[in-house]
Order: sequence, then C-alpha cells, then structure tokens
Amino acid sequence: MHIVTVVRLVPDLLEEIQVNEQGTDIDREWIGVKLCEFDDHALEEAVLIKEATGATVTALGIAVEGIDRVLQSAVARGADRAVKIECGETNLDSRSFAKLLSETLPQLKPDLVLAGVQTPEDLFGQLVPFLGTLMGRPHASGVTGAQAEGNAVKIQQEYGAGRAARLTLALPAVLGIQSASQPPRYVSGTKLRQAIQGTKIETLSATASAGGSGTVKEMRRPARGQGAEMIEGEAEEVAGKIYDALVGRGLVGGK
Repeated sequence: MHIVTVVRLVPDLLEEIQVNEQGTDIDREWIGVKLCEFDDHALEEAVLIKEATGATVTALGIAVEGIDRVLQSAVARGADRAVKIECGETNLDSRSFAKLLSETLPQLKPDLVLAGVQTPEDLFGQLVPFLGTLMGRPHASGVTGAQAEGNAVKIQQEYGAGRAARLTLALPAVLGIQSASQPPRYVSGTKLRQAIQGTKIETLSATASAGGSGTVKEMRRPARGQGAEMIEGEAEEVAGKIYDALVGRGLVGGK
C-alpha cells in the first residue's frame, strides 16, 4: 500500500495578522507560518497505518518557503519519501489545490490519500471532497481513526453531539483526518538533524490554475464595537437589566 499525506503551511494565528496594501489578502511577506494542525494528525495517522501494515508513506506539499523543513520533519517522523510540487503558485484556494493534486497524484499512484480535514484558510474542509470527486474515489472527512484491511480502509467518522460512525471505504480512497488515533509523535533533535542531512526531496512540476473559486474583492478587519458593559447586582436585578438591554435592541418583545 502506498499512502500520500498532504502537508500544508498555514499562517500562525498566534501572530498579529495584517491586511495587505491592496486590501485583498493578508500580508504574507512577514507573517509566520507553520504546519497545519490537522495535516499534522493526517501525517501521524499515515505513519500509524505504515507501522501496522508495512505501507509506504509519501509526504507531499506545494513548493513554498519553509516546505523543505516540513517535509524533512515528516521523514523524521516516519515518512519514506518527501515530494514537493513546483507549480509557480503559493496561495491556491481549495478548489485549485484539489485540481492540482488530482493532476499530480497519478504520478505517485497512491492507494490512500490523507489530508487534514480543514485549515484556517479552508474552514469548510473543501479540499478532500473536491479531490475525491475529481479523482473519482470514495472519500470521507471528519475521520478520527483509520485501519487498512486488504483492499479497503475502515474508518471512524465523527459527527456532532458526540456521535460517530464506522465506515468501510474501498481503496483507493481519500480521507480528511480530524484527529489521528494517537497524538502526533515527538521527534528528537538528533533524528530531525539526520533527516535534514539525509532526506532527498523529490520535485514534481505542474501547472496550477489559481483563483478557480472566485476573486477576493475586499478584506478588512471587523469594525471595533463600543466595548462590553459589565452588569452588576443581585441575580434578579442583573436578569432585569439584560432583559431591558435585549428589548432596547429589538431582540425580544417588550413587557
């Protein structure tokens, strides 16, 4: 079995985000980036399946600044190959990225493709359903565990209200990982240095069609409000003031 796990760099939201001068995107020149948390779990799940079945794992990312270190870290954690796609674009939306992957992945011939269920820039988790549809493969998102058995993969898919379902998908398939079966493993500095020195990162060339889902016309910070009003007093008095505030804003009917 050959597993390809997608790794994406996303803005570090712990840093202050600025809008660019054109007002159409975040300013990406100085912003910090890091591996998407959900892609981190997808990588861990891929390595767990490898350890259980002897599968081969390939980490795959777009050739952007910082991706080499992420791919080397993936090898240190258990991936067998590291591949980056040179496409001339660094900020693809989910639909364009899915199209790019659907045209590139056949070169790697994966039986199973794993990706994080969402990113800060793919909040609705569109990559996996787009990719599965374009490749004509069964796909599922919200996956919290996967086990490969023969020509199928058995998954646990999480729903709201604490409910979950167990499904079986025929291979080849595409999965959006919400969380791995166990937390992502720690990699020692020694092992990471060995991966940095010994990893050969392969390159695939492709042509991306950016902007397939539309064009951002304007991006701005939300308007700052008037601040919070702290209501003090006994419970009944506080409840009355909250009620009056809601009536004053037309959110509930008057007495």
